[in-house]
Amino acid sequence: MAIDRRPLAIAVMGPTASGKTATAIALAQQLDGEIVSVDSALVYRGLDIGSAKPDAAERAQAPHHLLDLCDPWLAFSAAEFATAARRAVDDIVARGKLPILAGGTGLYFRALLEGLSPMPPADEATRAQLSAEAAERGWAALHADLAKVDPQAAARIHATDPQRIQRALEVHRLTGQPISHWQRQPGEGRLPLRTLKLVLAPQDRAVLHRRIEQRFDAMLAQGFLDEVHALRALPAMAAVPSPLDLPAVRAVGYRQAWELLDGHVDAAAFRDKAIFATRQLAKRQLTWLRGELDARWFDPHLEHQRMAAAVSAFVPS
Repeated sequence: MAIDRRPLAIAVMGPTASGKTATAIALAQQLDGEIVSVDSALVYRGLDIGSAKPDAAERAQAPHHLLDLCDPWLAFSAAEFATAARRAVDDIVARGKLPILAGGTGLYFRALLEGLSPMPPADEATRAQLSAEAAERGWAALHADLAKVDPQAAARIHATDPQRIQRALEVHRLTGQPISHWQRQPGEGRLPLRTLKLVLAPQDRAVLHRRIEQRFDAMLAQGFLDEVHALRALPAMAAVPSPLDLPAVRAVGYRQAWELLDGHVDAAAFRDKAIFATRQLAKRQLTWLRGELDARWFDPHLEHQRMAAAVSAFVPS
């Protein structure tokens, strides 16, 4: 049997609040590694507290890449992420370091590890037309349109997710084929590294729920609402007609904070909605991770030794 001589990488995956950042930093320190963030919220500047972005002290413990790449009033695509991430990984490997891919965004992991399915690039004219239709009819109506031409995608995309509704309809209008057809095509350009996938997931779901609640309360104490105030005050953000449609604002916690500051909910309802939304995100992340058949699962609180043994067996001493 031929020996696999590809460079190594470790992917630290898991639902939100499962301890990925601390684990990634520990591995980077132990294995002379550098961390590549695989998180769709951490790419945005100004989304710090509410996204649990590694702070200055954490960044000082290990090099971090792919943080603060994009202004929050813009969109950052999975294709853009894959391009930037591969550049970072190539640079880390070239310097003889170990890439540690850490985050919870499944689409970003798929784009980086497997390559994206061939699909037409964004078309500004089509997007503008869809945005105008949404302003007139509402995104729920466009979601109903999507259900007619691509029921598989409509079942997967929530009616309150305008970015994905827009992209799915855009692809259909540009190609005449549903986006689900394109997504079934094999990805182009798998990452040429041998990757150990570690999934951090508490065996007791109640433990994860408690961590989510405690972390959100800690974010509030750290000034999360002040952070959202500052985002809203940015001139470019204030000029956006529908800020709640922005990917950055749709990040868990930020949408609920925006609604609070708009006066649509009170403080208690805001907290409850944000925690519930975070739990739902964790549930979706776990569902996606179960499809990663080559990943190894560990309870981050109970199975340190077993995970350490898996890492030691993978990375030569």
